Amino acid sequence: MSKIRILPEQLANRIAAGEVVERPASVVKELLENSIDAGASRIEIEIEGSGTRLIRVIDNGEGMDEDDMLLCLERHGTSKIANAQDLDTINSLGFRGEAIPSIGSVSRMTISSRTQEASLGARVVLDYGKVIKVHEIGCSRGTIFEVRNLFGNTPARRKFLRTSRTELAHIEEVVKSYAVAEPAITFILRIDDREVLHFEENQSLPDRLKAIMHYQGPFMEIGNAASKAPNNSGHASAMPGAHDRLSMTFNHAATVHGYLLPPDASVAGSTGIRLLVNGRAIRDRMIVHAVAEGLRNFLMKGRNPAGLIHLRLDPEDVDVNVHPTKQEIRLRNSQAIHQMISQTVEEAMAEYQKKIQSTLFRSAPSHVTRPPLESTAQPVSQSSNQQMPRLFSPAAPAHSYQPEETPQAEPFTRPQPARTMDAPALLQTAEPTASMAPPSSQTASDLQPLPEAKMQGPGLKVIGQYDNLYIFCQSADGGLLVVDQHAAHERLLFEDLKKQFMQGQIAGQTLLFPATVELSIAEAECVDQHADEIKQMGFTVREFGGNSFIISSVPAMAGQCNPGELFLDLLQRFESGDEKKGKGSILDDILASMACKAAVKAGDTLHVREIDALLSRMAKADLFSHCPHGRPVLKHFTSTEIKKWFHRP
Repeated sequence: MSKIRILPEQLANRIAAGEVVERPASVVKELLENSIDAGASRIEIEIEGSGTRLIRVIDNGEGMDEDDMLLCLERHGTSKIANAQDLDTINSLGFRGEAIPSIGSVSRMTISSRTQEASLGARVVLDYGKVIKVHEIGCSRGTIFEVRNLFGNTPARRKFLRTSRTELAHIEEVVKSYAVAEPAITFILRIDDREVLHFEENQSLPDRLKAIMHYQGPFMEIGNAASKAPNNSGHASAMPGAHDRLSMTFNHAATVHGYLLPPDASVAGSTGIRLLVNGRAIRDRMIVHAVAEGLRNFLMKGRNPAGLIHLRLDPEDVDVNVHPTKQEIRLRNSQAIHQMISQTVEEAMAEYQKKIQSTLFRSAPSHVTRPPLESTAQPVSQSSNQQMPRLFSPAAPAHSYQPEETPQAEPFTRPQPARTMDAPALLQTAEPTASMAPPSSQTASDLQPLPEAKMQGPGLKVIGQYDNLYIFCQSADGGLLVVDQHAAHERLLFEDLKKQFMQGQIAGQTLLFPATVELSIAEAECVDQHADEIKQMGFTVREFGGNSFIISSVPAMAGQCNPGELFLDLLQRFESGDEKKGKGSILDDILASMACKAAVKAGDTLHVREIDALLSRMAKADLFSHCPHGRPVLKHFTSTEIKKWFHRP
């Protein structure tokens, strides 16, 4: 007697349900996808209990007649594909025809449907896979699925479900994902007769996303999504950019668009970003990594991007038939897609920086007065002006002044380190008069404002320096701008170093007294292995016998740093670099460390010209809002926020 037997249809459906129907949220997902495929413009989801008591999905799609309703209960009964070639060009969310019979085999299910042309509808009642009743009814156009007593015939499956709160949270996530995937559809979720989610079709995608994420600030637009009109399916097209340059890799054009939270509002977990591919909600670590790569040097360690990314590819470039629940996909040319996404996010970050600049660094308000650029500040008697409070350093007072008995101050300079032949200026700008020397330990009380210093700070009125770390300014809109001097200078130096490195070599500076360092065997091997990169970073190093090496030049921007410490830190970062992160990421870490060591420090008192030079460079820089380690450079408080603090009208 043969050992192999064919399983009964109902048993086969229950086995399939174990893969397709993992939890109540899986049922909601499959039924939502069917409603979307049916062209519905309004979908209502009603849940009782944790979803095991009742799941009801109501749509106004094209509906089904009685014959189609019975056929959809058969395994692999589908209207989405007809032949093998259709598998290569799947444009629908569902296509295998397994979901409905799998759900019906583990529940008591009722289907009511009416086509757009028919005057009457039909109803089919199933009891754990067995058809109980089929009859005509009067119902609205569209389809209603009712799933009751889920897993009632498989109590072991119910034992593996989590708490009611957890299961309901998964259901909410499914509805939210498709609410942002299909902004032209109205979605309503009710749990135990309580309306939890309601998204109307006239609600914009950014507004939906803000409501879902409980976020009220501005988004970074990826691919200029919001500026493009949605197509018939409710999806926006993407702006020309990196994806257009790379789309030639694919059969047809590939686009990516979406909205991301600014780096300051990123999240600690990895669930903050929603991914869509051709309208399908998915999970994909490669896409998340590509987004994070595009925000490299803007996200703090342990933080992850948050928002929405929608990738549109030709169906031939996507394999959606690799996971039972279709939550994971396989992409052709995944490396090119990774590059496309990361470059598009980089472009979006550059645009976001321009928006910040246009908001903060614009013409000063009319009520903010400044000395004429050609004139100098006039001395003011101490009797008519009180000494500025010591809360702020007088590096940049709100009104420049100089006591009558004090002679005009000479241009402020700081001593150069004796070990260098030509130490670089602390801040380099297009105006040579704004360049200043490296910081010293001079105290704020020794610092006098220059009478010829202009209140530059483009669009800003400099108030002063607090705690020898933060620069306070009045912004053009009357608000308060606080700038972290170290983080700001670090970012500017990092971008300069990176640009020089990409152009071939970082400018070096010859040391008056070369430094000698003793290296371990591993460090000496690292010098040989990365000799080209070390030279490209502005170091000149030669062997001196044994494991001794002589450093004769260092990067010009880091001329005031200890050359031995700077070089050892470089080697340590080469040795500890994670190759999985990529060579570019390792080099960025090294350049960021060099910029951090060369930048002005907390506790350094800045002269008014240095402050103006720093603000001027920020106003002209392409990237400036965060230091290379992801810490924010500035914080803007609007005048409205400040008034609310003090309960002023």
